[in-house]
Amino acid sequence: MSYASLPEPDASQPPSRHRPPSWFARNRLAMAAGAAVALVIAAAGVYLGGGGVTPEPSNAANALEYPSSSAGQAASPGAAASTSATPAASATPSASTTPSRAATPKVPTTGWIPVDRAAWKAQADAYQALKVDPVPAGVGNLPEFRADCQYSHRLPDDPIVAPGLPGASHMHSFVGNKAVDADTVAGDLTKFTATSCKPVQDHSAYWVPTLYDNATGKPVETSGFRVYYRSLAKNSTGQMPMPNGLRMISGDAKKKKPTPRGATGQFYCAFYGPGDLDGIARSTNGNWPICGGDATLHFMMQFPDCWDGKHLDSPNHKDHVAYGSGNGCPSSHPVRIPAITFDIQYPVKGTPAGYYLSSDKEGKSASSMHGDAFVMWDVNTMNKRTKNCVLQRRTCDNYGYQK
Repeated sequence: MSYASLPEPDASQPPSRHRPPSWFARNRLAMAAGAAVALVIAAAGVYLGGGGVTPEPSNAANALEYPSSSAGQAASPGAAASTSATPAASATPSASTTPSRAATPKVPTTGWIPVDRAAWKAQADAYQALKVDPVPAGVGNLPEFRADCQYSHRLPDDPIVAPGLPGASHMHSFVGNKAVDADTVAGDLTKFTATSCKPVQDHSAYWVPTLYDNATGKPVETSGFRVYYRSLAKNSTGQMPMPNGLRMISGDAKKKKPTPRGATGQFYCAFYGPGDLDGIARSTNGNWPICGGDATLHFMMQFPDCWDGKHLDSPNHKDHVAYGSGNGCPSSHPVRIPAITFDIQYPVKGTPAGYYLSSDKEGKSASSMHGDAFVMWDVNTMNKRTKNCVLQRRTCDNYGYQK
């Protein structure tokens, strides 16, 4: 499996891609590795949508337009905390991928969803009390851990944007928890834990709009989907783990702009060595690269790294989180959490006919690419990975320290 991964970034700059691991021969970021590698690293920021714009310490960077919540949502972020927003970590899980539904369909909550304060306090207390594991020799200093996922299933559902409304969304390709559909709520992710991700302690669900071949109309599913949890800052002061049940969206499904060569937010060609991130050619409409050599289509997207500490979701699914700046989080979102990064690989090289996303079949550009994360981990595993890897600023893989 091949991925383009991310270096330890300067949070005062847009996120950028670091040394390619796995079949990209996990070399270090040293610029001395050659001009070709330098090209990959230097150009990476363009593809994470940051371009030359530095994220501000405000949730405004996250407030992209999304469908408003339903009329049944909580009216404001000041709503009282619920004791059922986050499932108890001690719930007995099942590996079943076909959860039975009650006779009366449950209506998932939307809008401002308060965190279960007791559950979050218990997790935070356990995290603070946790001792760091000894670090073996040879472990790097990139503050990250990850989950490597494979394609699970495809549905026109979105349990974050359109909860309880099967078929109401454009088509999505899901990885991770295999039981996810429109009716999924946080508790389901701990009850039905069969997953396409490693480690299996990651019960989360991740999804993106389905990619289609424009010539055939057939879906092109991911051949690799790596989810990084990492620090975007120069230090890890105040680093906390992810709260279970957190929902986030990155990108804008309504964006309909061309993605020509050099545009932000486009798909790119992943390679190691001489080559062109924009491809050796472009599709007829110019929106999609055609890759040379062994390169294939990739996409990367960055999620926020600061949380308000109060809500697991918000009406636009973005206002409860924010991007930090420098080494801190804004006062409105003071809790520093690991930043999720999607690194997605597709098993195609590009064609003159190009592709389209289910979120923009007419425009046939990449600008509507977006991702959803519904976070649910075994609490002890999340705490341990965050403390050993992100707080301590050590390179970890799916299972712990990476030697």
